[in-house]
Amino acid sequence: MWKKHIKQKSKATIRGLRRVLQHPGEREDWQPQNTRQAAQAHDDIHSPDEVRKHYFSPNRFYCVETLCAPCGVVIAWTKFAKSESPTNILNWLGTIYPESDTQPSYICIDKACQVLCTVVAQAGRWGGWRETTRFIVDSYHYINHKTTDTLCQKWCNPAPLDGSAPNLVEEEIGPDGETYKVSNFNI
Repeated sequence: MWKKHIKQKSKATIRGLRRVLQHPGEREDWQPQNTRQAAQAHDDIHSPDEVRKHYFSPNRFYCVETLCAPCGVVIAWTKFAKSESPTNILNWLGTIYPESDTQPSYICIDKACQVLCTVVAQAGRWGGWRETTRFIVDSYHYINHKTTDTLCQKWCNPAPLDGSAPNLVEEEIGPDGETYKVSNFNI
């Protein structure tokens, strides 16, 4: 196993892998066969049955989650070993903001709909977040959300026009004298 591990991590193999990355789909006879399982999809739940074959190299983490202030300063970060599930996100946010008076007014995350559904489903947790925080989706991900999902449209909208989030939307007067609504943040 050690010899196989060293062979797969050698400089020649790494150079070959870089070439494969530059030309995906091409496979040369001299390149080692892929023995790894397919990468876990972004939101798949990790099966705890996975067994490591050896401990010659460090384990890989699924993702690094960062919590940033609107100005871009990183407030906190964590590594999720196996999945970026809404429950993992809520547990992490709970460790950062244990008291309701420290919780932010808005948390913008690409999975806000799923996090909101999870926090609502866990009745004991919903009371702590409902009064203080609104989970919103960034505008890049919001355009891909279903218009039929009323929970998402009402509570996760980054620029609601119904006046429910006055800090996110403001009115401006255009050159023609008409009033129109604009987003306060580029989220």
